[in-house]
Amino acid sequence: MRRSSFLVRLILIGILLHIYVGFRLIPDMPVGMTVRTLAGLWLVLSVLLIPLGMLARTIKQQPLGDRLAWVGLLAMGFFSSLLVLTFARDLVLASLMTVDAIWPGTIALARWRTGTAAAVPLLAILSTLVGLFNARRRARVVTIDVPIEDLPAALDGFTIVQISDIHVGPTIKRRYVDAIVDAVNHLKPDLIAVTGDVVDGTVPQLTHHTQPLSRLSARHGAFLVTGNHEYYAGANAWIDEFRRLGLNVLLNEHVIVEHDGARAVIAGVTDYSAGHHDPLHRSDPMAAIAGAPGDVLIKVLLAHQPRSAEAAAAAGFTLQLSGHTHGGQFFPWNFFVRIQQPFTAGLARLNGLWVYTSRGTGYWGPPKRLGAPSEITRVRLVPGEPD
Repeated sequence: MRRSSFLVRLILIGILLHIYVGFRLIPDMPVGMTVRTLAGLWLVLSVLLIPLGMLARTIKQQPLGDRLAWVGLLAMGFFSSLLVLTFARDLVLASLMTVDAIWPGTIALARWRTGTAAAVPLLAILSTLVGLFNARRRARVVTIDVPIEDLPAALDGFTIVQISDIHVGPTIKRRYVDAIVDAVNHLKPDLIAVTGDVVDGTVPQLTHHTQPLSRLSARHGAFLVTGNHEYYAGANAWIDEFRRLGLNVLLNEHVIVEHDGARAVIAGVTDYSAGHHDPLHRSDPMAAIAGAPGDVLIKVLLAHQPRSAEAAAAAGFTLQLSGHTHGGQFFPWNFFVRIQQPFTAGLARLNGLWVYTSRGTGYWGPPKRLGAPSEITRVRLVPGEPD
């Protein structure tokens, strides 16, 4: 009941935003009545397509469900840019009107109105196409060196390849995952870290498309922690499936990795919000490291959300690898991420703890990435100087 009422409110807000865009743009467009009518019809259609795209995963009939998801999510990505650009246009026009009020006749306001009304949808289309290309191409490899004071010589250059937030679902399928796995294996890592939000759907829906994960290969294996989207899709079933695929799932626990005579603790916690879905899965970095040898310097925590960092620092971890944020994925959401998470993307330091936040290897929702490229992250431990 709560979910349905939230969806209704979301749709009502969407209708109001579409009305706003229509009233602000269509009357000023330098086109005939036919084109203006078509623009208005598109906005009406968009109001219907966007929620349909969000709900398409509940449609069992295929390929209908996936095709509706594609159309609806593309419409969402386009309208997001259209809305932001319309806001920006209004700010520009308001500034120009202020200038014109102070110095009358210095600015051709009518020309600015028509020109910007035409430019906004064209720029929205361009950003959607560029964002689609960025989202659909295979994630680039990003290399990050993490300096560790007193790093054992045997661990100099120890390599962890991190993938995160693939979101296998309506628009991300087996071929996309295959390309990621091929790229990861090509790097020949010492260890692979999968930091959650692998899926957006149930095991029966997606088992064929997650199968390539069974090919992940590293000297010390591939380790996985749950993200919030695993809990939306049935976490326990997915944990069993991930283990069937040969991934080592860490649920508030750790393993000791021995590497050329040196040791490292590799720990993992359930998603930061997991306790809301299953009290037995409450995220606990302290429990994850409990019982670990005190003489092991390198303690790595896999935690889906950067918000785990404060507890990880208190527990004595050296490095935390996270995802969840997508780096904002596309403007302006990168600004909103900072409200909820302490880190948006990249390497950061918190009370002696290194935190690396991946921008994600796939994408969520609209197939669109702008200013926040997807990544396969190669993390290397290197000797560092004292703080």
